[in-house]
Amino acid sequence: MWQEKNNHLFRAFRFSDFKEAFAFMTKVALVAEKMDHHPTWTNTYNQVEISLSTHSAGNTVTEKDHALAKAIDQLYEPS
Repeated sequence: MWQEKNNHLFRAFRFSDFKEAFAFMTKVALVAEKMDHHPTWTNTYNQVEISLSTHSAGNTVTEKDHALAKAIDQLYEPS
């Protein structure tokens, strides 16, 4: 589940291996580019951590962040 922390939406995702994590990041990247709203994220082997905030709104959580979070949730298929 997404959590609001320090004016960001945050969620960690786990996969069976790096290949699955990277494939997920690729899907997220395509959606984020289409929405013109890009995440801050990290990847370590099978884990992807995503943080969302709207830079143009002073790094606060806006509807754009909630919309991207919802779209990301639809891409996540835990193994």
